[in-house]
Amino acid sequence: MLCITLAFGLSPVSANDARGGLVDFQRVNAAALRSAEAVARGLLPDGRREGSEWVAKPPHRESTGLGSFKVSLTKGVWSDFKTGDRGGDLVSLAAFVAGVSQREAALRLADLLGVDPFQ
Repeated sequence: MLCITLAFGLSPVSANDARGGLVDFQRVNAAALRSAEAVARGLLPDGRREGSEWVAKPPHRESTGLGSFKVSLTKGVWSDFKTGDRGGDLVSLAAFVAGVSQREAALRLADLLGVDPFQ
């Protein structure tokens, strides 16, 4: 089983990564979606699976319970229904949670998932 940990937010990848090149976001997102529950659990560890969704506490605001922050484990789309923050894939979720760029999030996810992130 794949383990994505909170270290995701702690290991920066240089924007001038020595590997260089254009990031293949579609490839990284496809790999993340294949392990969607592990990715969601690693990024939002206080959550739980409810059907085909990961329901969690919002990562950037105080909340006493689960419910307003959801991630589709089949499509990768996510939303905080209280604030309107949302995204269309797991790379954008990782970027939102870690407070990094989409490129940085894609590189980190690719590294954790063992995927070549470049075109």
